[in-house]
Amino acid sequence: MQSVYVATEGLIDTAVLRRICREIELEISAVYGENGKDRLDGALAGYNAAARFGTWVVLRDLDTDADCAPSLRARLLAAPAPGMAYRIAVREIEAWLIADLHAFARFFSVSPGRIPDDPESIHRPKEYLVNLVRRSRSRTIRDDVVPREGSKARVGPGYAARMIEFASTVWSPHEASVRSDSLKRCLDRLSHLRTR
Repeated sequence: MQSVYVATEGLIDTAVLRRICREIELEISAVYGENGKDRLDGALAGYNAAARFGTWVVLRDLDTDADCAPSLRARLLAAPAPGMAYRIAVREIEAWLIADLHAFARFFSVSPGRIPDDPESIHRPKEYLVNLVRRSRSRTIRDDVVPREGSKARVGPGYAARMIEFASTVWSPHEASVRSDSLKRCLDRLSHLRTR
């Protein structure tokens, strides 16, 4: 089994990437980053240098940092090393999670009719996800994911744990890739790493 080094913005992104790697039979040797996109961007040149000697997967959110993934990629990593798979989630990793529409609806106890067919068109997927879960039939899930009334937090206290649980146990990257082009491209690119 091909082994890879990975670097991500945070724990949720790492859980998603672990699930993807498991699905396409890549073994993760070590995980780096998980300290936000600014630090990830700052370490990118070092990861790229290391990718001359090993295989690396770096996963970052597009957010509102550019109009599209190719322009952000060109700005941050114009010359990727042969062993570098630099992937960008449009617009946030939450769009990839939402894209497995039926699994998401079951896990979070929300109506699938409220979930858009094109999650990559959502301007702020994390905010959209939290608002979607406000209507969850499960009080426990609402309490975990939705911030407390009056709180300045963007997410609830159990947000990361719930996203990691969903990504690790229920979410299907292949099912989600039907509704997410950036995820489909990620799966295609990482599938090719098995032959390195």
